[in-house]
Order: sequence, then structure tokens, then C-alpha cells
Amino acid sequence: MEGIYLEHLVVMVLSLGLLSGALCQVDDGSDNETTAVYIVTLKQAPTSHYYGELRKNANVFKHGVPRNPNQFHNPRDNSRSNRSSSSYVARVHDSLLRRVLRGEKYLKLYSYHYLINGFAVLVTPEQASKLSRRREVANVALDFSVRTATTHTPQFLGLPQGAWFQAGGYETAGEGIVIGFVDTGIDPTHPSFSDDISLHSYPVPSHFSGICEVTRDFPSGSCNRKLIGARHFAASAITRGIFNSSQDYASPFDGDGHGTHTASIAAGNHGIPVIVAGHCFGNASGMAPRAHVSVYKALYKSFGGFAADVVAAIDQAAQDGVDIVSLSITPNRRPPGIATFFNPIDMALLSAAKAGIFTVQAAGNTGPSPKSMSSFSPWIFTVGAASHDRVYSNSIILGNNVTIHGVGLASGTYEDTMLTLVSALHALNNETTVTTDMYVGECQDSSSFNQDFIEGNLLICSYSIRFVLGLSTIEQAVETAKNLSAAGLVFYMDPFVIGFQLNPIPMSVPGIIIPSPDDSKVLLQYYNSSLERNETTKQITKFGAVASILGGLEANYSNSAPKVMFYSARGPDPEDSFLNDADILKPNLVAPGNSIWAAWSSLGTDSVEFQGENFAMMSGTSMAAPHIAGLAALIKQKFPSFSPSAIASALSTTASLYDNNGGPIMAQRAYANPDLNQSPATPFDMGSGFVNATAALDPGLIFDSSYYDYMSFLCGINGSSPVVLNYTGQNCLSYNSTINGTDLNLPSITIAKLNQSRTVQRSVTNIAGNETYKVGWSSPYGVSVRVAPTCFSIAGGERQVLNVFFDATMNSSTTSYGRIGLFGDKGHILNIPLSVIVKVTYNNTTTNG
Repeated sequence: MEGIYLEHLVVMVLSLGLLSGALCQVDDGSDNETTAVYIVTLKQAPTSHYYGELRKNANVFKHGVPRNPNQFHNPRDNSRSNRSSSSYVARVHDSLLRRVLRGEKYLKLYSYHYLINGFAVLVTPEQASKLSRRREVANVALDFSVRTATTHTPQFLGLPQGAWFQAGGYETAGEGIVIGFVDTGIDPTHPSFSDDISLHSYPVPSHFSGICEVTRDFPSGSCNRKLIGARHFAASAITRGIFNSSQDYASPFDGDGHGTHTASIAAGNHGIPVIVAGHCFGNASGMAPRAHVSVYKALYKSFGGFAADVVAAIDQAAQDGVDIVSLSITPNRRPPGIATFFNPIDMALLSAAKAGIFTVQAAGNTGPSPKSMSSFSPWIFTVGAASHDRVYSNSIILGNNVTIHGVGLASGTYEDTMLTLVSALHALNNETTVTTDMYVGECQDSSSFNQDFIEGNLLICSYSIRFVLGLSTIEQAVETAKNLSAAGLVFYMDPFVIGFQLNPIPMSVPGIIIPSPDDSKVLLQYYNSSLERNETTKQITKFGAVASILGGLEANYSNSAPKVMFYSARGPDPEDSFLNDADILKPNLVAPGNSIWAAWSSLGTDSVEFQGENFAMMSGTSMAAPHIAGLAALIKQKFPSFSPSAIASALSTTASLYDNNGGPIMAQRAYANPDLNQSPATPFDMGSGFVNATAALDPGLIFDSSYYDYMSFLCGINGSSPVVLNYTGQNCLSYNSTINGTDLNLPSITIAKLNQSRTVQRSVTNIAGNETYKVGWSSPYGVSVRVAPTCFSIAGGERQVLNVFFDATMNSSTTSYGRIGLFGDKGHILNIPLSVIVKVTYNNTTTNG
């Protein structure tokens, strides 16, 4: 509570220009130019480490077996609502700051106490240095910036007849599970988040203790039994002077659209009509339509966000009692230091994992280059973006019988009617020339044109980079067409916009956008060759080109899918800022992320083409991650005691390797013309594969990892002991042995460097009935693989250890891939991807005797 109240005071104080007194202890002098926000971590353990301490006894296993085969360790804090610890910790932080910075000016932004024990504070570098030298202080880190990374996908994922059916139907799918969204907020008025669309009772889960802020933008009554929590965090942004309350909203309200979109993908209500630009595109549903939503706004349209605010949001979400955290955000740079895992956000999420919270994060939209991954740690489930089988195709038929394909969520012209094509550049009024308005061809101002040329005809406009930047809009061109009584719009691609892939864009008049520069040339060549001119004056006497637009409102479901999208970030997972490879597979898997219909904020501005609409079609790994957050809610509903790693295992081992035509999943390899540059996806493109929602609810066997294992892994990183101590307050000497990433009990095996040979162990636990499994495998090129045992029988609740032997058979620095398959006689099939990067068959090291 203290952090929220403090933030509201900061907003008020800044708006009044008052930075003095007991709260702020900061003035507006020259010192402000050298101040920065630092995240300070103390050595004393946070609250969650007391409430959620992993117990080393027979009931809870570490690579072991629980007494109940379905009882995976999931520590929950039943005392989250006790606020006394929060206020006590905040007083301790205040006392420390007063003692260390006695008489000096500073501003504490947040007190963190649940996942990490620390605070965010605005100080000078000299003051930060003073804090770092205190024995109570473990770590001082400079704040950094972060950024934001459906009607049909439930059907494509097989939910109605599969996962929803197993949960008792969509009316109960996800019930009792709370998903926390750290994003740009939410529009509480959207019907996707109403609680009155079903006659079934809809109680707020008893383990949740969050609140809803009440502001002018987010009035009382905004929350309900569906949207059960809403807060905002912006103190770090405010101290930088970049927070604009008129467009960023100092409340949980979503002025961007991104947060509303992602929340509805995961947990939006079922059966909400998608109506855009007056056209109906079906009914929308989230993956877990009966799950509850709690929103922690920490990202904003005008500037993105900052780690100090994100950590505060995550800390509050965990304290409130969310079951799942969905992060459609990534850092703007790789974290510095000895390993990417050591940053305030990932370390807060490590504590979240310890508290039993499953975290999903978008991989990032920085693909398709190798090592472009923006989500790093093994306790975070990283999701890449793939296509699905629905496409909206549009076409224009020219008078010379040539058909050109394009995009545009628009109706067509009258059937079998050919209409005259008129270029905007040939329809200018006497006062307008290209010299006076070089962008007039983009059709943004109807006053520039002669209506006599355009009325009843198809207006040809240019689609330039200005549309990509938001300087020109389709919506404004549509207004131009309406004002001039044009029959429709045809956009050709400016040749300087090379390889840009367009999402279908809504238009309330017949229209089409031709995204290919080559096809645009075909259109213009036909148009120009059909013009008739006066031989003397060269003036146009007749527009001879004609065409008919077929329209793009009808979806086509025959597309080959899924395929990994070109923008989806790729592995291998960079272990540090020097781009050394980690022994961790990233992404974990891929999910639908391209052309996703979902709810949109009534004041959303993230996409100008959907301003004022209730739904928007967006693409990105930001859209893929909440698909997994929603599906994880279904797993959590069926297996309430599953640990985060057990949920991750269920999703990973059951993932599909094939598209809807039975071929291998393909990955786009280039930004320009991506469909012409693709090849079979590797684990560094798609992780374990494409999510299989139904199979994930019946995985058979589980690979489980504990907080102890993650700590042993972190302590195994060379030189990490002081960093581990700084972030966690725990001494690596207390861990009897350390392991590297390859030895974590993950449902994959990744070896950054195979030096001759290596043995890797994996432990599986049976959460189903008695079953006999056969083991098969394919070896990565240049590697010999053997697995023992090759067959095993396992009873419910029992554990089986698998030994995997790797031997390099050639010297190579080219990554190669293989797989291990576990095939049960009761129908369970598990897929374990293998990735080996560097292979060395002999030791080059020489010694001097």
C-alpha cells in the first residue's frame, strides 16, 4: 500500500512544483541534472522468503517425488493481506536513508518488500555510492528502460473440443485463477472484462487480496468480479520529468491499447462480438475466459517504462496473490554484468517462482537474427510468435485481366462492375501541385483535389513510410474518399518501403493496399499505359484504366500454419553482454502472435488505424505471451499444486513440431519478403515447438525444478557468488554443490560447448497412472547420443532418472539439433529438444612438463 500512496503523492507534488519537506527531500536546483533512479537491494530476505520458504522434507521434492503424485510444491502465502510487514519494511528503508544521507536531498519512490527487500530512490551517483558501502545494502543497480514487445485462435488451438471441454466448458475455463498483467493498463468499460455475462456465480478467489485504485480516469465501480485488481506505477518515470498525465493517465486506465489487448487474449470473456469499422469479424474469447484479471500498469504510450516501476508492479502482484504473471515487455538493452540473469526484474521473478507464481514473458520483436532474445532466465517461460491459419486476403482485378493480391479489411466494389482508376496526382485542383505538397499523393486532405475527377471512381493513393510512422493514416485517406464521393481506395506501396509486412487494416469504404513494390509497379504500369493524352498539350483526356476490388472481409482458413514469424526473437540465449551462449533453451515455445484480434481501449492510441474501435488486430510476441498465460491458467486450474516449472514442463513436452498440413513448422528468416525466405524451424527459433493446449493438460510426465536448483545454477556461474549474495542475501557456500544450465532439470538439453563427451541427467515424475515408456532419439549432427534406460515402467507418483550421453564426433562451431522422445503405452508422448552449439572432439590444451 505504501508504494501506491507514495506514488500518488509524487504525482501531486510534481504537479504543484513542490519537491521539499519530509516526503521528497529534493529541490529543483542543479543537483537534479546529476540524479538518477537506483534500485537498492538489502541483505535481509524479503517477506516471501519467509512465507514461501521451500521445505527440505519428504513432502516437497527437489528433483524428487512428492507423496501425492499430483502434489508439486507450490508455496502460497496465506498472510498476504497482512500489511503490517509492508509498513515495517518501509520504515526500515526510510530509517536507512535518513542515516546514510543525513541532511541531503533524495526521493524514495518505492519500498519493495515481498519479492525483494529494497527500494527505488532518486539520488546522485555519490549518494548511490554511499548507500552501496553500507553493510545492510546488498546491491545498488541503475534503473533501466523497458518496452512493450482473438476471434479464431481458440479454435486453431482446439480449445472448444479439447482444453475447455476438459475444464467443463468455456463457462468454467480458468475459474479461480488470477492472472496479473504488467502492461499499459486496461479499459474497464470493455465487455471483455464484464462480470455479468453469465448466470453462474463468479466469486473472487479467497487467496487474492489486491485492490483497485480509484481516480478520475478509473472511477469507483471500474473493478468487478472479473477485473479484481488495478494499480499503476510511474514514480520512476515521473522523476525523469517525462510523464504526461494528459495522455499517459496517472491511473490504471489504458491510454495505449496494448494492455487491454493482451489481457483479453489471456482471459477475456467468451463470445464478445468483434465489430470494427462497421464490419463484424466474429466473436472473441480469451484462452481462459473465466480466469480473473488483475492489472499492474507500469508501461505508458509516450515513453515505455522503467525497471523500478516494473519491479514495483511485480512485487505488488505477488503480494496480492496472483497465480500467473504475464509480461509482454522486454528490456531495451541486455543487462550488463557477469550474466544476463542478474537484473532486478529477473531476480524479482526468481522470488516469484519461489512463491509459486508462473511467469510468462514475450521473447521480443527483435528477430530473426540469432541471439536476439530479450528474455533470459530459466525460471521465466519465454514465448515466441507464430502465425495461425486465418488470413484476410484482398484482391484487385485490373481491366487487362491481371489479378493483384493485397490486404485491407474492407468491402469490395459491386460484383462484376469495373470502375475507373484515377491517381491522386492526376486529380489535383488548380491550387495544389506536387511542388507545394510533396505528400499530396497520400490522400490526406480532400481540399487538395478536384471532386469532378474522383467522384464514382477508384482513387489511387501512395502508401509511404509516413503511414508506418503514423504521420499519415488510412483513416484520413478514407475520410478524403468519402468527402470526394470516391467509389473506393487503392494504395500502392512506395518503393522506399522495402519488405514492410502489413497487417490487414480496416476501411469503411471499398479498398485495398498492395504491399508488394513489384505488384505496385504492375498496377502503375497498367494505369499509365491506359491514359489518353492530348498530343499537343499532353493533358490527360481520358482515364482508361479500370478495376474491381474483391474485398477482404472474409477470412480464409487454408493457410499453412503455424510458422515462426520473422520478428520473433531467436536463441541461443545470450548469457552475458559479450554474447556468450547460455546452456538454456530460449524461447521455450511459440504461440499465436500474428494478426490477433483482441479488445482495444476506447482511448487507445498505439495503433492509429484502430483508434475509437473496441477491437484491434495486432502482431508481436506481446500477443503470443498472453496466449500462454491463459493456457497456463487452465493447467493451474486442473493441477492447483503444480509448481511453475511443472506448468512449464507440461507446456513444453507436449508442444507440436508440425504444421496443419503435417509438414515441419517453418521459420521466416528475413524481414524483407519473409515468406520467400524460410526454412524448417530449429529449437532456437521455436523452443520445444508450437503450444498444444489440450495435450498440455495431460502431459504424463513432468520435469520439475526448484528454487534450490536455480540458486545452485546461479552459484555455478563463474564469479557469481558476490552477485548472488547481493541479490538474494544467500551465500553460495550454503549450497552443497553447484550446477550449470545443462544440468538444470529442464524439459530440454542445451550445450553451449561440448568438449569431447558429457553425461547429462534428467528426472521425470509420473503424474498419471502406471505406464511403460520407450525412449527414442535423433542425434545432433556431429554428436553421438545414447540414452539409458531405453525402456522403463513407472507408477503414478514415481520418479525415473534418464542418463543422456553426448560424444562429439567432429570439430564444429555450427549449431546442430536433435530430439529425445518418450513414448508411453497409454498414449503420452514427450518431446525433449537437444541443441549443441560448439563441438570439440579433442582437447587442444597442451601442458609444459
